[in-house]
Amino acid sequence: MLERLDYVKIEPQRILDLGCSRGASFLDLTARYPSAQLIGLDASPAMLDIGREQRPGWQRWLGLGKQSGPLRLAADAANLPLKSRSTALIWSNLLLHWLDDPLPALAEAHRVLEVGGLLMFSTLGPDSLKELRAAFADGYAHTQRFIDMHDLGDMLVGCGFADPVMDMEVITLTYDDLDAMFAELRAAGSSCAMKARRHGLTGRGTLAAARSAYEKMRCDGKLPATFEVIYGHAWKVEAKQSADGRAIVRFDLPRKK
Repeated sequence: MLERLDYVKIEPQRILDLGCSRGASFLDLTARYPSAQLIGLDASPAMLDIGREQRPGWQRWLGLGKQSGPLRLAADAANLPLKSRSTALIWSNLLLHWLDDPLPALAEAHRVLEVGGLLMFSTLGPDSLKELRAAFADGYAHTQRFIDMHDLGDMLVGCGFADPVMDMEVITLTYDDLDAMFAELRAAGSSCAMKARRHGLTGRGTLAAARSAYEKMRCDGKLPATFEVIYGHAWKVEAKQSADGRAIVRFDLPRKK
């Protein structure tokens, strides 16, 4: 995502890091846009608090206190506590796949962006953790529901964004055993939150069968875990229709000679 900003010519006055978690992107965004106001928003107050305590080195070097640096807000991505057209860049790294329906969050992003503003995001696609889903054959959900990038593109257009650009890459991580993968997913907070998940303990037989099925996928001595990473960005332009569906026609004043 940061590399993609190299091709974007903007000088934002306000940036919203949507789903900022502990603030891992703060340093890079501040370095790239030092004059911009940076707001980090996350649904988890605990994550925001950890980010305040674990101040990055650039804050310590400057002697900034816990209240200095980016503004942190605990709020819902589908109900942003920001004024309409108040933000120039919305940056959202690996948030959307956590939402039951990303459409309201995308609509809110469009609302708070100023005309000419940019939404840039990453999320996980349908092939993510496909090996884990295949290994469990118990009828329960064991991963999040990941949305196809084409559907995300349609959502962006439906919200009023212009010129959405979507692309993806596949990253395969490898592990010595299944427990190592589970530990890393838990450490990242990546447990399954789907309603269709098993709400009780997984039985020994079910887990043993999943381990055996996953072992058959071992390649070069390692267990693979696929992640389909989707990248997207889109711009906010002047609306062509009013809220009630009427077309908006704009007339530019003639230039003075």
